[in-house]
Amino acid sequence: MPALELTNVRKTYTSGDAEIVALDHATLSVAEDEIVALVGPSGSGKTTLLSISGGLLTPTEGEVVVGGRDISGYSAQQLTEFRRSSVGFVFQSVNLVPFLTARENLVVVNDFGRRRGRKEARARAEKLLDELGLQRRMDNLPGQLSGGERQRVAIGRALMNEPDLVLIDEPTSALDTKLGEQVMELIVSEVKGRSTAAVIVTHDARMAHYADRTVTITDGVLAA
Repeated sequence: MPALELTNVRKTYTSGDAEIVALDHATLSVAEDEIVALVGPSGSGKTTLLSISGGLLTPTEGEVVVGGRDISGYSAQQLTEFRRSSVGFVFQSVNLVPFLTARENLVVVNDFGRRRGRKEARARAEKLLDELGLQRRMDNLPGQLSGGERQRVAIGRALMNEPDLVLIDEPTSALDTKLGEQVMELIVSEVKGRSTAAVIVTHDARMAHYADRTVTITDGVLAA
């Protein structure tokens, strides 16, 4: 069963009398342990596709199935629960909670999803941060971490609830080449080690080779 299956997904917006097509009949299947790089110019529909895959946006037309669940017609409440339990997000801006430590930024995800008891959640957060090379930074606030360290905390947070699918938006945009490669190697290691699927949006062709497959998007149209 694919981790993600988009079938003829269309997303349009209205601007005055004009219809703007952000995604045009996109069809994409991502296997359970596959990493797909989504590349394309700015404004091509990459983030729209990622947002629809993760239930942040609903499609105008088409079907979205994640981990065997058809979320196309979900209500706002159902989508909230789906995002908590089934998807991990790593956003370009990282978006860590500034007044929580690295450890607490992971534990709070469990609080929302209610998957584990507090003690078990803390142990899982510490194990993830240890694997991510942050064992000595667990009690630091985001403002006390480097850009690369914050990115690693964000990856740990995305994996905290053992999602079916991880969606990553421009993970290396704010990093130099060497650090970008380290972060990509880390993502591949963590995702593959857990047999989790991932879609990674990137404008950086140097990073696309870390994926199993590259899909190009132009003006809302997908091309393998």
